[in-house]
Amino acid sequence: MKLRVGILFGGESVEHEVSIISALQAMAAMDSQRYDIVPIYISKQRDFYTSPMFFDVEPFQDLELLKEKAENITLVKKGQQVVMEPVKKSWRKKDLGTLDVIIPVMHGTNGEDGTIQGYLEMLKIPYAGCDVIAAAVGQDKAIMKNILENSGLPVCPWFWIYGHEFADQQQNVLDRVHDLGYPVVLKPACLGSSVGITIAHNDEELVAGIEEARQYDNKIVIERMVPKLREINCSVLGSCFDCQASVLEEVGRHDEDDLLSYVDKYLGTGAAKGSVQNHAGAAKGTGSKGGMASAARIVPAPLDDQTTARIQQLAVETFKALGASGVCRIDFMMDGKSGEIYVNEINTIPGSLAFYLWEASGVSFAELMDRLVAQAIDRQRRREKMIFSYSTNILASYSANRGGAKQGGKL
Repeated sequence: MKLRVGILFGGESVEHEVSIISALQAMAAMDSQRYDIVPIYISKQRDFYTSPMFFDVEPFQDLELLKEKAENITLVKKGQQVVMEPVKKSWRKKDLGTLDVIIPVMHGTNGEDGTIQGYLEMLKIPYAGCDVIAAAVGQDKAIMKNILENSGLPVCPWFWIYGHEFADQQQNVLDRVHDLGYPVVLKPACLGSSVGITIAHNDEELVAGIEEARQYDNKIVIERMVPKLREINCSVLGSCFDCQASVLEEVGRHDEDDLLSYVDKYLGTGAAKGSVQNHAGAAKGTGSKGGMASAARIVPAPLDDQTTARIQQLAVETFKALGASGVCRIDFMMDGKSGEIYVNEINTIPGSLAFYLWEASGVSFAELMDRLVAQAIDRQRRREKMIFSYSTNILASYSANRGGAKQGGKL
């Protein structure tokens, strides 16, 4: 019997469209002989929909029409099963079936930050990728960098602030930035895909960059710009029990004092020589917009064996330090002058699920999806052996008259 695998994608995040592309690629890669694939789209209004038409990109080009034609659903736990039920009840009962496993392919807010993971935990359904804590930590760059530093991993000099406190602490923040030295990079703490990121070369640009970042998050990370920056990425697949690192990629840029933007990453700016192009099995209609797979990049990265091994080891250590699982991508910054390497961040649900790095490592996209399903089931089995509660009820023998509850006393 086939496993019914739900692919969750979309969501309220600014990376909504990126999530759609990633999910279409993932579903196209899955073995339909092994799995009954169920696309579950989450709108920007947080409503859940499913439809057979979700295997193509065309329906997502008119979201209002999509909502009219697709089935608005909710996921309900009934006994040991998770059932899809229509939101609108009718006299003709619709059997939308059950789900065995969920693979979240949601980027950013509510997808990578532990929110959807917590929902799936409550449903008690096996799901792939990071758990609630690892997802939340990986999404918040301020917390993540603190953990990385505490774990002895190399992090570029940095600090973070609350945007709403900047006006009252402006001189203190400026002093700390001057200690770092311009230029500095400003990032919203809990976003990805280069959204809201700016580079400041002076105090005026710093103030403007903080105002820009505040539009997306109240927590702002400020870090020193790495000279002659080389951006190197490595994916890690597995769990704390067993994981492996992929080949490396180097991400291209337009000039030395710039960062790869959202547009560069996802809307196509041409690829660097030797880079990976769109997945041959991408969903119908995705065209040239192949997600992270279509960005300018060189795979494998042009680095010597020693440096490659060093970055791969740091990627595994980062993965384990943050308690990650599933398929993640760890991004590194390399000083083009000194060769010094810094861990930049983890992407717990990377664009295109980093399939292009695994294909270059000898793992097909189909096998990658198989491993995610297996990881989800394996984690659920491990958890079922753990103790989370006791089969007792201390209230059964409790008397309100004895415990002093009415007077605010303790049990």
